[in-house]
Amino acid sequence: MDTGEDIAPIAILMDELRSEDVQLRLNAIHSVPTIALALGPDRAREELVPFLQDSVDDEDEVLLALAEELGRNFEEYIGGKEYAHVLLGPLENLSAVEETLVRDKAAESITKVAAVLSQAQLEEYYIPLLKRLSQGEWFTSRTSSAALYAAVYANVSPAIQDDLRKGFAALGSDDTPMVRRAAAKWLGPLLTHFAPQHVVSDGLPIYRRLQSDDQDSVRLLTVEDLIAIAQRMSPAEVKEQLLKQIRHSIGDKSWRVRYMAANHFNELADAVGAELVREELTGQYVQLLKDNEAEVRTAAAGQIPGFSKLLDKDVILARIVPCVRDLSQDTSQHVRAALANQISGLAPLLGKDSTIEHLLPLFLHLLKDDFPEVRLNIISKLETVNNVIGIELLSETLLPAIVELAEDKSWRVRQAIIEYIPLLANQLGKPFFDEQLGNLCMSWLGDTVFSIREAATVNLKRLTEVFGVEWAKVQIVPKVMGMGQHPNYLFRMTTVQAITTIVPSLDLDIVRSEIIDPLLQLASDPIPNIRFNVSKSLEVLAIAYGGTPAGVEFVQTRIVPPLEQQKNDPDADVRYFAARALQKALAVS
Repeated sequence: MDTGEDIAPIAILMDELRSEDVQLRLNAIHSVPTIALALGPDRAREELVPFLQDSVDDEDEVLLALAEELGRNFEEYIGGKEYAHVLLGPLENLSAVEETLVRDKAAESITKVAAVLSQAQLEEYYIPLLKRLSQGEWFTSRTSSAALYAAVYANVSPAIQDDLRKGFAALGSDDTPMVRRAAAKWLGPLLTHFAPQHVVSDGLPIYRRLQSDDQDSVRLLTVEDLIAIAQRMSPAEVKEQLLKQIRHSIGDKSWRVRYMAANHFNELADAVGAELVREELTGQYVQLLKDNEAEVRTAAAGQIPGFSKLLDKDVILARIVPCVRDLSQDTSQHVRAALANQISGLAPLLGKDSTIEHLLPLFLHLLKDDFPEVRLNIISKLETVNNVIGIELLSETLLPAIVELAEDKSWRVRQAIIEYIPLLANQLGKPFFDEQLGNLCMSWLGDTVFSIREAATVNLKRLTEVFGVEWAKVQIVPKVMGMGQHPNYLFRMTTVQAITTIVPSLDLDIVRSEIIDPLLQLASDPIPNIRFNVSKSLEVLAIAYGGTPAGVEFVQTRIVPPLEQQKNDPDADVRYFAARALQKALAVS
């Protein structure tokens, strides 16, 4: 082979990586696997990897792409797992650059490489790299090193494990807050690999040091470490060793730490055991629900049903329900929205009588909230309450509020109500539904917002499935078809779209007697949009009913001729949809 061709791939890469154009350099990095393949394993190891190791003086996005490529099973291009350690060189350099994204991606790729290294390779190549990064002069390399301990701790000898624990402890008391923050972030994953005695002898001191850090950005990350340690200890050990720290985190002077504690409260409660929940955490949780920062109250409100599952009913009534009552009147809409999303979860825990007495008034109050999201969250979770108190009571107390919301000025609230209607209909029964909600369902077809009109047509289809075809023939079809004569084209359009949606749930007799004639009148509507929607509707009719002899005859006599006519329409869209529908109609007939 000509030597000129032989060196071409790496020469091209060098040229492209020296290009002024960042995009060219990025493309070059993404083509590195192809170049490695062209060079073969030996040359990729001896020439390409050293070249990449020297290429760390570039734009951040190029370095990020390089860090990512080297973590994508790149060892396959350089001779397999036994040579995977060669990749650690360029990745080590990338772990020390200034840009956080690049360092994080490099650390992630190093852990991927570690997964394919043997114990001998780990001890010969990976551990020295880890020590160099952990003791690096710049905080950037020390920060990256924190992420690299957990990946290999379980796969090295006990003597090296001792060194790793000491190395990580040094990161936990580093002078630079960024390094301590990284140590706090990665302590939890590392603890899962510690032997039980080392959790207490080594893990606990590192955690305590970080948990009392003067930077709140470090302390907030220790909440997850606390859960990881608690999961590895018995309830008695938790009480003896961690109670002080639990109190500190929940009562921290920084709201961000309290927010993290509130956000992970259920995990913490699960980890510490029932006795401590009863004695200690219930009081602490109430404290978070009454916190003076809205963000903390929002996070705590999100944990209400999960935490209440761990409590007895009388404790929920005595301690949690009063807080829920206060939160339903909270000044922050976000707190009320979080509460509205979760409050229904208390109903199964409290049972029918207590739900009626304590929660129903709060549901009604939240259903009338000024903020749409609060109302939306309550509506979407009503099913849970219905299972507890029964539909009669629910409809009696909440139906007036639901009817009011059906005309809400926020269309998203109207949409949520529409989606809930079939469920309500199923539980209310026909007579009650027709009397209370029938007209409401039809009024949505004339809504000013398209999404509501669309949701209303789907709603009618679902109602037909609930109440049956005969009900639809009397209650729905005449009203829908009547809108086809409306002077406003949007109402006529809604008729066509409603037919298209509902037709598969009806039967051929109703289509013949009630639907096809008014629909074909709309085929000559002056508005092209309506004409081509009629074509779509005819297509659906043909597919829905073309499977029976009577249906085939119906398609041939009533659907094919108007489509033949529409094929010559002056509007291109109408011609297109008519031709498509005709093709389907002829296929079924």
